Amino acid sequence: MPDSADAASYARRLHRILALYVLGVLGFLALMAWAEQRGLSRHWIGPIFLFFTVMVYAAIGVYGRTSDPEEYYVAGRRIPPMYNGMAAAADWMSAASFISLSGALYLQGFSGTPGHAGGLAYVLGWTGGFCLVAILIAPHLRAMGLYTVPDFFHVRFGGRWPRVIAALAVVVCSFTYVVAQIYGVGLIASRLTGVQFEIGIMLGLGGVLLCSFLGGMRAITWTQVAQYVVVLLAFLIPVSWLAYKQLGNPMAPLVYGVQIGKIADLETQLLNSPAERQVIAAYLLRAQDFEARLQDVDAALEHAREAGQANIHRLRAQNADVGLIVAASRELAALPRDAAAARVLWTLKMRENYERARPLGGLPRHSQPYAGDPDGTPQERADYQDTRRNFLALMFCLMVGTAGLPHLLTRFYTVPTVAGARRSVAWTLFFVALIYMSAPALAVLVKFEVMNNLVGSSFDSLPNWMAQWARVDASLLSVEDINGDGLVQFGEIHLGADLIMLATPELGGMPYVVSGLVAAGGLAAALSTADGLLLSISNALVRDLYFQSRPRSASPEQRVILTKFTLLVVALGAAFVAALKPSDILPLVSASFSLAASAFVPVMVLGIFWRGTTRRGAVAGMLCGLGIAVYYMVSHSLLVQHLVPRWLLADGLWFGIQPMSAGVFGVSAGLLAAVLVSWITRPVPEQPLVRFEM
Repeated sequence: MPDSADAASYARRLHRILALYVLGVLGFLALMAWAEQRGLSRHWIGPIFLFFTVMVYAAIGVYGRTSDPEEYYVAGRRIPPMYNGMAAAADWMSAASFISLSGALYLQGFSGTPGHAGGLAYVLGWTGGFCLVAILIAPHLRAMGLYTVPDFFHVRFGGRWPRVIAALAVVVCSFTYVVAQIYGVGLIASRLTGVQFEIGIMLGLGGVLLCSFLGGMRAITWTQVAQYVVVLLAFLIPVSWLAYKQLGNPMAPLVYGVQIGKIADLETQLLNSPAERQVIAAYLLRAQDFEARLQDVDAALEHAREAGQANIHRLRAQNADVGLIVAASRELAALPRDAAAARVLWTLKMRENYERARPLGGLPRHSQPYAGDPDGTPQERADYQDTRRNFLALMFCLMVGTAGLPHLLTRFYTVPTVAGARRSVAWTLFFVALIYMSAPALAVLVKFEVMNNLVGSSFDSLPNWMAQWARVDASLLSVEDINGDGLVQFGEIHLGADLIMLATPELGGMPYVVSGLVAAGGLAAALSTADGLLLSISNALVRDLYFQSRPRSASPEQRVILTKFTLLVVALGAAFVAALKPSDILPLVSASFSLAASAFVPVMVLGIFWRGTTRRGAVAGMLCGLGIAVYYMVSHSLLVQHLVPRWLLADGLWFGIQPMSAGVFGVSAGLLAAVLVSWITRPVPEQPLVRFEM
C-alpha cells in the first residue's frame, strides 16, 4: 500500500487529469453548440456524439489494458475513495436510473398504481440501500481482501457448494441486469444514428467491450469516472433548462413544487373534459373487442385473416392508392402466427386498453400519496391497500438488493483500506444524490410541459421528433386520434418510461445539441453499468466455477485471458436477448434486485455477524431464497403460463405483491432456511471431561 506522501501525489495527479477532462467535455459541448448555430445538420450531431464519447471511453480502456490479476480484478486496490465513489455512482446510474427513473415518476406519480408499484419507491429504495452497504457489507468484505462475491462464501463457509451456488446466482441476477443495459444502449444508438434497433445494439456493444475487455476493473474504473461526468451534465442541463423556462430559476429541486399545484389543477380539468371521456369510451370498446376475441381465439384469428384478405381484395378492385394496399398487407402480415401467439398478444392488448380506458390515460394523480382512498368505496380501499403494500415491498427489495449486487460490492474491493471502503460509500451517496434529487423534478416539469403545451394542439402540427421516436419503437411513443376530433387529448398520448428523459430536450424546445448530450449521458450510464456486470459474470464463470470445480493448471495471466473471452461470449448472448425486447428497462432491473437480495443478503449478513451459520445453512438459505424468487417471477410470465401446466405455478399474487418484488418472499425464505438449517446442523460442543477423585 502506498505511503501518505505517494498517495497525496497520486491524488493530486488525478485531480489535474479530472479537471482537464471536465474542461474538455465542456469545450466539446460549446463547439457542438456553435456548429449547430452555424448550420450543422442534426443528422451529423447524433453520430458525432456517439462516436466521440465511445472513442474517449475506448481510449481509456486501451490505456488501462492489463493482464495482471490484481489490476484486472480489483484495480490494484489503490483507487482513492472519491474516485471510487464516482465510479460506483456511474456503475449505479444505469439505464434504469438515467433513462427510466424520471419516466416511472411521470407515469406513476409519487406512489405508483395498483398494478405498477414504483414512484418514489425507486428513489428511496436505491438511495437507502447504500446505507445498508456501508453498515453491513462493504467494510467487512474489504477487510477480507477478496476478489469476487463468491470468494466470500468460499472463505467464510468452506467447501465447494457455497461458492458454486453464489457464482450461479451472480450469473442469473447480473445477466438479467445487463440485458436491460444493452437494451438501453441499442435504444440510444439507434436514435442517435438512425439505424435499426438491432444494429444500434451491436454499435453500443462495441463500446462496452472496448471499455471492459482489455483492462478489466482497472480500465472500467477510469472509464466510469469519465462517464459519470457526462451523465451528470446530461441530466442536470435539461432539468435546469426546463426549470428556468417554466419558473425562471434553474435550481429545479428547490422550485419544482410550484408546478405540482398547477398539475393538480390541470388534472381536474382533464377529468371533467368531455373530449377525454370520449377517449376513455373508445379505449374501453377496443378492450372489450380484444376480450371478446379471447373467448374463442381460433375463430377470431381466422375471422381476422379473412377480413384482412377481403380488405386487400376490395382495395385492389377499387384501384386504391398503393400506400393503402401496402398498409393493409402489413396489417395482415402482422397478425399472430397461431392461436397461442394470438392469445398472448391479445391478452396484452386487452390489458393495455383497459388501462388506457381509465381516467388520465391510466395515470394516477401525480401528488396523491397512494392510489385509491382509505375512506372510499370497497374498490378504492382495496386499491389504497394494494398500492401501499407494493410501494413498501418494492422499496424493501431495492434496498436489500443494493446490498447484494455483485458488481457494486466488487467496487469496494478496489480501495486501499477498510476506512476507504466506508468513505467510498459516502462519496457514492453524494454523487448519486446529485442526480436523484433532480429526478422527481424532471418528471413534474415534463408532465407540466405535456399537459400545458402538447395537449390541445392539432394532430397536423405535431413536431417531427414524435414521429422519429415512434419509428424507433412504437411502444415508446404513440399518439392516436381515437375520438376523431383532430386535437391531441391527454388520454391519446402514450409515452413509455424509457422515453421521457431522452425526449425531454425536444419536448422542451432545446437546441438539438442538448438532445445529443442527453443521449450520450444515457449511453454512458448504460455502458458503465454493463461493463461492471459483464466483468462480474465472466469472473463468476471462469474464476469461481471453471477453475474452482477441479484443479486446473493455468497461470494467473492465462486465467485473465480466459476471463476476457468469456466476457465477449456473455456480451454477445446478452445482446441477442436484448434484441428480443423482453421488457422495459425498469422492470428488468427491479427483478435483478429481487434476485440479488434473495440469493446473497440473508446468508451474507448471517455469515458476517453470526458465527453459528453453517455451510449447510448457507447452501439452504441461498437455494431457498433464489428458488422462491425465481419461481414467483416465472409463475407470472404470460409466456410461461401458456407453456407450463397451471398447477405447477403460483396461484395468483401472494398478498397482492407484484412479481418484480419477489424478493420479499425470497429474502424471508432464505433467512428462515439459513437460520433453521444452521441451528439443526451446528456442531455439538465438546463436553469437558469430568474427573471424580476418590
